[in-house]
Amino acid sequence: MSDKLYIFDTTLRDGEQSPGASMTREEKIRIARSLERMGVDIIEAGFPIASIGDFESVQAVANTVKESTVCGLARALDKDIDRAGEALKNANSARIHTFIATSPIHMERKLRMNPDQVVEQAVHAVKRARQYTDDVEFSAEDAGRSDIDFLCRIFEAVIAAGATTLNVPDTVGYNLPQQFGETIRQLREKMPNADKAIFSVHCHNDLGLAVANSLSAVLSGARQIECTINGLGERAGNASLEEVVMAVKTRKDFFDCNVDHIDTTQIVPTSRLVSGITGFAVQPNKAIVGANAFAHESGIHQDGVLKHRETYEIMRAEDVGWSANRMVLGKHSGRNAFKTRLAELGIEFESEEVLNDAFSRFKELADKKHEIYDEDLQALVTESDLESSVNEQIKLVSLRVCSETGETPEACITLSVNGKEKRLCARGGGPVDASLKAIESMIQSGTELQLYSVNNITSGTDSQGEVTVRLEKAGRIVNGQGADTDIVIASARAYINALNKILAPAERAHPQGGDV
Repeated sequence: MSDKLYIFDTTLRDGEQSPGASMTREEKIRIARSLERMGVDIIEAGFPIASIGDFESVQAVANTVKESTVCGLARALDKDIDRAGEALKNANSARIHTFIATSPIHMERKLRMNPDQVVEQAVHAVKRARQYTDDVEFSAEDAGRSDIDFLCRIFEAVIAAGATTLNVPDTVGYNLPQQFGETIRQLREKMPNADKAIFSVHCHNDLGLAVANSLSAVLSGARQIECTINGLGERAGNASLEEVVMAVKTRKDFFDCNVDHIDTTQIVPTSRLVSGITGFAVQPNKAIVGANAFAHESGIHQDGVLKHRETYEIMRAEDVGWSANRMVLGKHSGRNAFKTRLAELGIEFESEEVLNDAFSRFKELADKKHEIYDEDLQALVTESDLESSVNEQIKLVSLRVCSETGETPEACITLSVNGKEKRLCARGGGPVDASLKAIESMIQSGTELQLYSVNNITSGTDSQGEVTVRLEKAGRIVNGQGADTDIVIASARAYINALNKILAPAERAHPQGGDV
């Protein structure tokens, strides 16, 4: 067995299947670059057959990423495999990930195929995928509820056909850790050609056991884990990349494999990027990347940490990308110093235009906020990226609100719409409500507000508020985000960011073609 544990990230594919988490091509590229900096082995970029937009996204990631393997998902169908092969043809390193269901309920109720037909189709799919790449992964969908002898049969057959990775998914999150680990152990023991492929696992979190099941499988010989940033994914999500990586790294005494190739300092920046793009906020007590993950409230804990950090901390916050350093630059600081500090945080700019926009926002923030933290900078850059990724038909020019005890709040807003300024006032239940009503009355987008969420970026009354809104129109869902020390302005920016996305031509359909 390999000493290396391969990290297969499916944030761009399975993570995107979270309702409302659909990403544009440019957003996928930014996340893929961040994953590449982290050292992720395989990046599953999407499901090319799902739509033209998904095909183009996979193709763009394949053309951009140079160090990681880029993977495309395909059902065990010729058209899916051919489409994936075409999308990946320019990749430095390409993998086709093909799958078919193997559980009795799926074969009978969904596929309406008998076991012999399923094996035949799986073998055919792997052979066809091998025409495009030598790196072929086969997944037995719903393996967690499949017969072990049938899994042995189909896995033996696809290895003979050329599969180099065998994925054992707990598609519906049904398994328990001991049970799932035993499944991997039996497969490796019963299959005569088990040493010819890497065993992989893809666990869902329906019972909150995705990470536990994945690690149990590693102890039984699995050497690839499929996971996502922040645990995003279908239904309750997938195994969380940050938890898997840090568990193996922290407990080297327990695991006979390693993740030494992963740059864990990129975890928090990547988590923030994914959260910003998808609009899925990270809960404060989320392991590794939550705001409270390294916070100590108890006096006993604080005393212990001050005396010796390891009394209550099993990891260093710095090792996963948290930093206690304050941004010492101010409004008189230069552009080069700003760029250098962001480079230290692992943030790179795609163009001078994006850098200039971010620097301009930094100057504005420095006028409002006395102390600027690294988290402020990350939020500032994320907002610049989000706005630069869409054609801004609507821009905020000015906003004035009046909120007084005993009076109905009123907001007057001026927007630039396709280069022409418009002004409108509206009343609402509060200043935020009035502001968003004024914007909607002016634009008349016909959208429905599905989510409004506010999170503070740092502590203190002058902290920036980070607002996420989710809009829906005719089945299309988009997220918008805005940040400002004034929560009303942040809300208006987030709403406008979402409107610019909803008014732009739809790049792609939401991918729901398949899951393993």
